[in-house]
Amino acid sequence: MSQPRVVRIELTPVFVPFRSAVREVMDSSVGGLGMAIAAEETWTGGDFVICQLTAEDGSQGVGEAFVWLPETGVSPAHLIDTIAEGLARYLLGQSPFDVERLRKRMDANVARSDVAKGVLDMACYDLMGRISGRSSHDFMGGRVVDAVPLAALVPLVDIDTMVELAQSFLGAGTRTFRLKLGRSIDEDARIVARMREVLGDEVRLRVDYNQAYSPAEAVRAIRAIEPFGIDFAEQPVAAADYLGMAHVQERVATPLLAHEGCFSLQDIVTLVELGAVGVIGVNSERPGGVTNALRAIAYAEQRGLGVVLHNQPLGIASAMQIHLAAARFPALGHAIELFGHVMLEDDLILGGLDYSDGQVDVPSGAGWGVDLDRDALEKYATAASVILEPS
Repeated sequence: MSQPRVVRIELTPVFVPFRSAVREVMDSSVGGLGMAIAAEETWTGGDFVICQLTAEDGSQGVGEAFVWLPETGVSPAHLIDTIAEGLARYLLGQSPFDVERLRKRMDANVARSDVAKGVLDMACYDLMGRISGRSSHDFMGGRVVDAVPLAALVPLVDIDTMVELAQSFLGAGTRTFRLKLGRSIDEDARIVARMREVLGDEVRLRVDYNQAYSPAEAVRAIRAIEPFGIDFAEQPVAAADYLGMAHVQERVATPLLAHEGCFSLQDIVTLVELGAVGVIGVNSERPGGVTNALRAIAYAEQRGLGVVLHNQPLGIASAMQIHLAAARFPALGHAIELFGHVMLEDDLILGGLDYSDGQVDVPSGAGWGVDLDRDALEKYATAASVILEPS
C-alpha cells in the first residue's frame, strides 16, 4: 500500500521577542548580546521559519528552523526562497517516508543549504508520525528514556548576576550549566572559580567563548579554567579557523566543540579528522534535520565522541530534539540544552512541554506529540505565508 504523498508546503517567517527579563539581562551586558560574539546588531528575539507539510490524506507535519545572520548566514526570506525556488520540487508529490532518497535528491540538486533542507526533513518526521499514528522517535530507533536531563545557559554579564542566575537554575533542579565567557582570560578564570565554589563539585560545567580568542589566547584561557573541571569548551576561536581549533585542541585536555563554524556533515568530519574537536554539536539546523542528525550521532559514537544537542528553539524544534535525545540517549554523554522556553515569550505550541526538576519529559502522541498554535503563528508572523503546491 502506497503512503500518502506531500501535496502542499507552507512556509511562514516569524519573529518571537525575548521575554522582558531576558532583554534586561542582555541589555546589561557588553554589546547587548549576553556573549562575546562580535556581532553589532541588537539581538532582541528569534527569527524562525515554520514549515508545514500536508499529505494527500490531510495529515500535517511541522518543522522549524532558527536563523540568525551572524551565525547561520541566512534570513527567513533567504531560507524560504531556497525552498520555493530550489528544494520544493524534490519533495512535492513524494512520500515523506522516503527521507533518505529525498535528502539525496536535494543534495544532488542544491548545494549546501543545510538549514533549508533540514526544515523540510524535520517536517517529514512529524508527518510520518501523523500519518502512521506513531511517535516520531519510533523512526529514529525508538525511545530509550522517558525524560531527558537539561543544561542551563548563563549569559555573560556581571559575575554577581551570573551567579544569581546559576543558583536559581540549581534550585530548580538543573545540574549542568553552560557559562558564556570571553571578555578576558583573567575574568574567565574568576567566573568559573566562583561558579564552582557556589554550585559545588557535583554539577557539570561547560563553557562557550563565541569565537572570542586567537588560538594562542584560547590555549591560555582554557588551561586557566581546566583545574575547575570543564566538560567541553565551545568555539574558542573564529568560526572558519579549523586549523586554529586543531592547534588549541592539541594543547588542552578539555574537549572542544565547534558551533558557529559547523553546519554540515562534512564540517563535522573535517573537524574530527583534523583533531579539532572532542565533542560534536547537533541541533535541528546543524547538520540539517533529523536524517543528518542521526548520521552525525552515529559517526560520533563510532569515533568515541560525545554529542551535545543545544539551541534556543521554539516548541516544535524543542520537541524534535527531545525525541532525538530520547532515541539516541546512550550515545550522547551530555545533557541537552533547550533554552527557547526560557528566553522567548512564546513557543508557538499548544499545551507546552513538561520542563521540571532539571529535565524534560518526552512528549507522547503522534509525530512530535505537540501541536502548532496557529493563533500564535499568525500573531508572530512577519510576512504572509508562502504556499507551494504541485504545478
